[in-house]
Amino acid sequence: MSDVPISKDLTALQDISESKISLGFLFLTFLKIGSLAFGGYMALISVIENVMVKKHKLISHQDMLDGVSLANLLPGPIAVNVVAFTGYRVRGHLGAIVSTTAVILPSFILILGLSYIYFNFGEVVNFKNIFSGFMPAVAAIVFSVAWRLGKKTLTGNIEYVIAIIAATTLFFIPLAFKIYVPVSLMFFAGLAGYFLFNDKSKNLTTNKPLAKLSNKQRLVTISLLLILVFLWFYPLPIDKNSVLFLAITFSSMSLMLFGGGYVFIPVIGSIVVLQNGWLTSQEFNDGIALGQVTPGPILISATFIGYKVAGFWGALWSTIGIFAVPAILMIVASRWFDFLRQSSHTQAIMHGIHSAVIGMIAVAAFIIFKSSFPAWNIDELLNSWPLIAIFIASLIGLIKFNLDVIWIIPPAGLLGYLFL
Repeated sequence: MSDVPISKDLTALQDISESKISLGFLFLTFLKIGSLAFGGYMALISVIENVMVKKHKLISHQDMLDGVSLANLLPGPIAVNVVAFTGYRVRGHLGAIVSTTAVILPSFILILGLSYIYFNFGEVVNFKNIFSGFMPAVAAIVFSVAWRLGKKTLTGNIEYVIAIIAATTLFFIPLAFKIYVPVSLMFFAGLAGYFLFNDKSKNLTTNKPLAKLSNKQRLVTISLLLILVFLWFYPLPIDKNSVLFLAITFSSMSLMLFGGGYVFIPVIGSIVVLQNGWLTSQEFNDGIALGQVTPGPILISATFIGYKVAGFWGALWSTIGIFAVPAILMIVASRWFDFLRQSSHTQAIMHGIHSAVIGMIAVAAFIIFKSSFPAWNIDELLNSWPLIAIFIASLIGLIKFNLDVIWIIPPAGLLGYLFL
């Protein structure tokens, strides 16, 4: 049996909350993160870890894994929920709002401009070669995160077994079932952790809990969530092309989102194309493609959809709708978690979940790397040697020379533009 390691990082929450990191610093930091995070939600999470844990040491490795674990258990865009969690850890509610806004802002502005060009001129700039250069670098960033977190978390054979099972399950499970995978993996890994890592003699007392939610705060939060769920099934008789209807639709939709944006894309497509007729199938596919070649979360495609329906205000409120409500839920959950994780039982459960998360991050790195190549065979790999060179150089820079991602992503895009 392995004992659950009691990390010195458990005091990080108190230390950080007392340091009063400025909101301006948080805004600029997450603005930079949002400008560099190409490649999907795990890439964004990896950049957050690189900047907030590795470089600035504003949160601990354990906090980072806690945030990823909670985000996989709750509905909404996983990466943006982790951003809200991180901002809340550093500066409370205002920190969560500022961090979430800043990380979304670059992709919002970019896709807003691309939406204007697309719907007014019918074409956009081809980012294919630049984006192709980004992807192996993103894979290297995600792999480096799995490497760093794994060294601290996978301290025994049992942890490695849990990580391998999680990675294998995530990789081989059919797409139709992927929506159930994150929550299922968290549940079984937590159950394994409870039985395999539980040491009842250890009760954590070093962490200073935050104030409990007042009855009024709990009532308002629960009421808001229940109203949105109700509106999902029984929408109000309002104009479906109005800004209000867009905001309600995307807010309600976000509460049904488990497993990340890629899993939820077919559901969004059925609602915006078939049910409401906001976009044609081709426009929807183009909007998703634009979301993929912009930094930040893939569900920024909500901006594209909202712009088509109601211009700028439609784009703005669709974006707020898809990201805000899950972020609020994440903050509420993280407050309760502060109390729960004082228990040795919870610590054992989370140690099992953390091991599974490492496996999920590792397989995400491989999937991103594999997606960099048009075909997965020896001839294609040899012909795509610049991509392999970018991956190896990025990995060496990150692990060997401890480079910041600002020195990885832009050069990779430039090399992709020049050689691909």
